[in-house]
Amino acid sequence: MTRGRTGRRLSLHELPLRGRLTLMTTTVFAVLGSGLLLLNWLSTRQLLKDNRHRIDPTSMLAPARTAPIPTATPQSPSIPASITTPAQHFEDFQHTVLSDLLLRSLLLLAVFTALAGLLAWWGSSRSLHRLSQVTAAARRISTGSTLDERLGLTGPHDEVRELGDTFDTMLDRLDRSFTAQRSFTAHASHELRTPLTLQRTALEIPLAQGRVPADLRPAFQRALDATARSERLIAALLTLAHGESAQLTPQPVDLKDAARDALADLADEARTAGIRIIADPRPAPVTGDPSLLRQVALNLLTNAVRHNHHDGTATVTTGTLGGLAFIEVGNTGPVLDPDEIPALFEPFQRGREHRSDGTGLGLAVVRAITLTHHGELTATPRPGGGLTVRVELPATNGTGPAESGL
Repeated sequence: MTRGRTGRRLSLHELPLRGRLTLMTTTVFAVLGSGLLLLNWLSTRQLLKDNRHRIDPTSMLAPARTAPIPTATPQSPSIPASITTPAQHFEDFQHTVLSDLLLRSLLLLAVFTALAGLLAWWGSSRSLHRLSQVTAAARRISTGSTLDERLGLTGPHDEVRELGDTFDTMLDRLDRSFTAQRSFTAHASHELRTPLTLQRTALEIPLAQGRVPADLRPAFQRALDATARSERLIAALLTLAHGESAQLTPQPVDLKDAARDALADLADEARTAGIRIIADPRPAPVTGDPSLLRQVALNLLTNAVRHNHHDGTATVTTGTLGGLAFIEVGNTGPVLDPDEIPALFEPFQRGREHRSDGTGLGLAVVRAITLTHHGELTATPRPGGGLTVRVELPATNGTGPAESGL
């Protein structure tokens, strides 16, 4: 068990892979080193015993005879206590050698175990470096707007290289699949525009010339309204496909101008619905596709007006903060649960109080365009009801110094 940065005790399974590899290698080295030390100590002791006659000078002089130890008699003086026998001399010598050997071996084992731990940490760091590259690239690609980036790992053809090549192959297949899907959506939507235009013209001309009987006029009008909704849906699908294609024409754009254009386009609809719009447009210079960024502002404000209460309020703010340009649109409306927010940005999601003229693609288009421009989209439910959506994009200095929009 070890302690993490927060003071909580970490189990072995909670340690990072580098730490586990280092701990495992150091433990194996210490165990094997201890076993080697023990075998070396036992072997040395046995060697000393086997070669006792070479170490004891008395044994070398008389290996086959054992001199009797003199004893004290009344006629001879007693033996001094400082005189030691050859056996005692050998035991002292053996004890000294084995003690020194054990102490020095333990010191060397401790030093080399520490070195083994450092080398294991260094080796695991080098081995896991390319794996960290794979992880970082996967995280970067998952948060990006395109799948055109590849790992392209170099080095030895080991397991990490094989993982990187497999990941690149998967990205190739996903990129081809998404490209084909976007291409089909764009082509199908484009091909449908012509027959819908002809259908709308065929309905408008008889109505304008008064050649439709009175009892058929409601049916003609319903068909005309359905055609108009279909045209709006196709236009939204084309915009979505364009926003996801990442084929942009970057130009200097000010989100303040995009917000003002959206306000002008929705002024009559907001007035008819009784929605009061509070605008605070400030300079927010960015670089991107002008038509798509204007669509972001228009879709956000359209969503704020149409998903609102009668006599409700919508707010539009643009500006720069911390090197980012932003447009923020909020509105009153029904109380939303935070868990409902992600689903609102999926295609064909119209929310609780949707209107019949909505396509359900507005916020999905906003998300696609934001990701394509390497921006960030956040949505926060308001405590009293409604939603606040904020789009942040990298700001440019083309229109002067950045200023706060808060």
